[in-house]
Amino acid sequence: MSVRLAPRAALPSSRLLFRPIHTSLLARPAPASSSRFQSTSTSPPPRQPYVVNGQTYPLDEWSNTPPSILSKVNRNIHLLPSHPISILRQIVQDHFSSHTALTPSTPIVSVHQNFDELGFPPDHPGRSLTDSYYLNREYMLRTHTSAHEVESYRRGLDKWLLSADVYRRDEIDSSHYPVFHQMEGTSVWPIDQLHTLPELNAQLAAQLEKCPLLIEDETTISPSNPYQKHHDPVHAEQITRHLKHSLNSLIFRLFGQQATKDGEPLRVRWIEAYFPFTTPSYEVEVWWEGEWLELLGCGVVMQKTLDQAGVPDKAGWAFGLGLERLSMVLFSIPDIRLFWTQDPRFHTQFSAGKITTFKPYSRYPPCHKDMSFWLPPGTMSPDPDAGVAGVAGGKGRAFHENDYCEIVREVAGDLVETVTLIDEFSHPKTSRQSKCYRLNYRHMDRSLSNEEVNELQQKVQDRVVEEMGIEMR
Repeated sequence: MSVRLAPRAALPSSRLLFRPIHTSLLARPAPASSSRFQSTSTSPPPRQPYVVNGQTYPLDEWSNTPPSILSKVNRNIHLLPSHPISILRQIVQDHFSSHTALTPSTPIVSVHQNFDELGFPPDHPGRSLTDSYYLNREYMLRTHTSAHEVESYRRGLDKWLLSADVYRRDEIDSSHYPVFHQMEGTSVWPIDQLHTLPELNAQLAAQLEKCPLLIEDETTISPSNPYQKHHDPVHAEQITRHLKHSLNSLIFRLFGQQATKDGEPLRVRWIEAYFPFTTPSYEVEVWWEGEWLELLGCGVVMQKTLDQAGVPDKAGWAFGLGLERLSMVLFSIPDIRLFWTQDPRFHTQFSAGKITTFKPYSRYPPCHKDMSFWLPPGTMSPDPDAGVAGVAGGKGRAFHENDYCEIVREVAGDLVETVTLIDEFSHPKTSRQSKCYRLNYRHMDRSLSNEEVNELQQKVQDRVVEEMGIEMR
């Protein structure tokens, strides 16, 4: 299920699909890190098999996961008690205390788990090498927690919450990072127990009446957002009502104390949505600091998902949310890179179970460099909605911004703050395309020298020329 949290320019894209710690042995060691935001690899990943947690994954034409990404595999920041991501995860788990908390042991899943089992068509854009990290044709880093959805239902669990790190190739700015965290939850009941829902809903409604909430909900059941044809409409309506009561209560738990401090009720808005694994489906927004913010996506679980899991005699609801998205809002964290810093000035600000406002400690100036280049003759930028790329590697396929950003990340690591396209044009005679990107560098803990930045910029340039076949202007 795709879930976005507005405003998109200010918050990280989690794009949910409604979806003991070991040390990684990587294809080659990541550079030693003596400081917090170090530059990472400056050369392409070697053509050697990936070895992660003792498991070997042979390389093929699909292998596109760099060592800098694999180095994040066992960081597990969502499990550190005093980390904002973990604090938020624990608050949600405490709210749904009767649910089983699940944490998968590894982000490596089969392509079958991540896409096929969930019904993704072969040409779905999410399968593209420009969007996802593959170890090889058969295994990849999960792109959503829904990769574990069918297996969790198959275990016979009726109420569960699953939180995990997920991986996607993406743009570079203060709200996007190639590793982020999702959390999804579900409640399902045996069909012969759905008659208990009216009583449960009455109890939840009574509890909500005590909260200063103003709920705007004009959603209806319609051809664009229908009940499933094999569901009893009475049961489906009660499942939907239980979903809404449960999430309204969670939202008040997260936002209510701060939002109602001036005496005004917390405003929550429900909107019809479309997600591939639920119907009816909804997005939920909260009025926060003068604007509507999208929080999460949810709906009644598609029966085919439960059928796939071998539990066709059950029905219920599910929701998904992005932990970075909510953490940046609730803790006032301005840059997504901060979640990965090891600087004690960040970590000592937070305590388990408490939502507190982040106090910025870095005032170091940015340093930007522009990079202009011609795309290879005959090359066109791809349609962002295009399907799967044929093979890995830059020279064999159309220019894609995610490929460019991946090289920048490999060279500069978390020293690069943003990568922004500032100009593009097509030559009137040759029709060749030109692009100009502005790379903004900023260290969180110290000032960067112009010499350092020039060296990084040159390494980026050398890599993109060699690997993407572009020509500098």
